Amino acid sequence: MRLAVVGAGGIGGYLGTKLALAGEDVTFVARNRNLEAINARGFRLQLEDGSELHAANVRAVAVPADAGPQDAVLLAVKAHQLAELLPALRGLFGPETMVVSMINGVPWWYFHRLVGPYEGRRLESVDPGGVIASHIEPERVIGSVVYPAAELVSPGVVRLIEGNRFTLGEPGGERTPRIEALSTAFMKAGFKAPVSKDIRAEIWVKLWGNLSLNPISALTQMTLEEICRFAPTRQLVASMMAEAQQVAEKLGTRFKISVEQRIAGAEAVGAHKTSMLQDLQAGRALELAALVGAVVELAAITGTPVPHVAAIHAAALGLAHKMAQERSVLVPRPA
Repeated sequence: MRLAVVGAGGIGGYLGTKLALAGEDVTFVARNRNLEAINARGFRLQLEDGSELHAANVRAVAVPADAGPQDAVLLAVKAHQLAELLPALRGLFGPETMVVSMINGVPWWYFHRLVGPYEGRRLESVDPGGVIASHIEPERVIGSVVYPAAELVSPGVVRLIEGNRFTLGEPGGERTPRIEALSTAFMKAGFKAPVSKDIRAEIWVKLWGNLSLNPISALTQMTLEEICRFAPTRQLVASMMAEAQQVAEKLGTRFKISVEQRIAGAEAVGAHKTSMLQDLQAGRALELAALVGAVVELAAITGTPVPHVAAIHAAALGLAHKMAQERSVLVPRPA
């Protein structure tokens, strides 16, 4: 398959390297030093056991049209970065090109083919003005939930922290030839790539943690283990998850695990900094709209009270505002 990986960071580099080594035709959409490094030396992947894989046959482009039409476009960027890549991404589209949404949080296409009274609505929080929907036809979309953790350690070099599962799903739940072909390509590369009949349910299980643990970690600078073992923050997480579950159930999603099971899973990860805490400490923009703001908007659409989620969202927005004003990294000050 001809595959374009948009975003040559941790997850994008991990995906692209292994897919290229499995024989797929992989092109990265990258920029600056990453672009130069990939074209000069390919992409290197450092594995958990210390060994390294090298995909020398990949290339990178700064302008998507230079890569030409693809079979699939893998969106491995953060939600707030997607709009700025449009409309240039259309240079990757042919008549049958799939667009695989590998972005954390509530996706812009959430209401596409959602059975029920909300079908066809748009989420202003993740797609202000409908810019994304106007450039990516909904019928192109394949949903995905990303479970691995990986980080870009230097230009063209990614370190895998853990995981190899990427769940895939059509918004309508079918097992189509195109999603079967994509799943096969992923599995050939060594990934677990199950096809879900209800990709939104998978999204919500991961979102449960993202909407609560991420902003709490940014506000407190606590690790997952610390949040889950400190009674007040553990209870806050549980309250936020319970509110989100009510929203999801009004939208037709049913959870197969309990809140306590989800929290226990997060605690088992250990002393891990969430991506939002890492962004805070590196001075990067916080990924709030898709992870938390969209849940607040969905709550308003469904008429569901979410006082804990809304309060943490407001506090995290305040933190992001302060970061933008000071244009600096926020770290704890000595007592």
